[in-house]
Amino acid sequence: MSTSRALSYSAVQPRKTRLVRPRTVSTVIGYAVLIVFCALFILPVVWLFITSLKDETEYAAWPIHWWPNEVQLVNYWLAVTMIPFAKYLWNSLALASIHTVLVQFSSALAGFAFARLPGKHKQFLFTLILATMMVPAVVTIIPQFVIYGQIGLVGTWWPWILWGLVGQPFHIFLFRQFFASIPVELEEAAEVDGCSPFRIFWQIFVPNSWGAIAASSIFSFQWVWGDWFFPIILLSEDNTTLAVKLATGYLNPHGVRLVTPQVAATMIYILPLIIVFFFAQKHIIQGIVTTGIKG
Repeated sequence: MSTSRALSYSAVQPRKTRLVRPRTVSTVIGYAVLIVFCALFILPVVWLFITSLKDETEYAAWPIHWWPNEVQLVNYWLAVTMIPFAKYLWNSLALASIHTVLVQFSSALAGFAFARLPGKHKQFLFTLILATMMVPAVVTIIPQFVIYGQIGLVGTWWPWILWGLVGQPFHIFLFRQFFASIPVELEEAAEVDGCSPFRIFWQIFVPNSWGAIAASSIFSFQWVWGDWFFPIILLSEDNTTLAVKLATGYLNPHGVRLVTPQVAATMIYILPLIIVFFFAQKHIIQGIVTTGIKG
């Protein structure tokens, strides 16, 4: 009797089945596409690193040698000794940092105004700012050069300071969208306590916007760090950036370009950006994703 009762009891109990997530064809295809794209993006950097370890004759040899017969670490020594590498590295770091800090402050302030402050024509002004992103940069090069030349700013860092003070359309858009997603209750509670708009911006919105700040910072820093065109036309030989010297500084006594030391210098040059991205990628991706939460 007890045995039959036990059997009947076990029959009414639901069986615990182990859920196995099926590996569908679309999932496999998705991972395959991601792997292919990752390889396409990583391959140029890998090839750059391998080239930096080659001799000049191996670089120009045919057929191509994928790995050097003898690793030439001396290329990295030549990269930092053939030009005043530390001086121009400091110029790039200082100029990019100054521009980045100014862009963050001015763009965040403008984004806060468009997101939170009342205004009769602010939507029109915001649309006008976004429309300037469609204007090709090459159209404004000559007017800017003429204006900066007439007021004596060519050969100085002032153009980058002015660009930072007025903000950038993309960064204003990024901060505006991010600030629009912050709960209104925080702002209303601060207003009840008597906070001014600037204090609300500085003590509530900025501390809660590290994702947007990280994304905006890496974009603005990378623009100055990797830019070659504006420094070569607006800066002098003494205060130019490392990007310019990488293109013009590695020559032998006969004026022939030395490729492998130049590539080694390029590897050193891109290393800070790679390190910053790996440490801040979570905040950067979060800042980009949350810009479209609320219109």
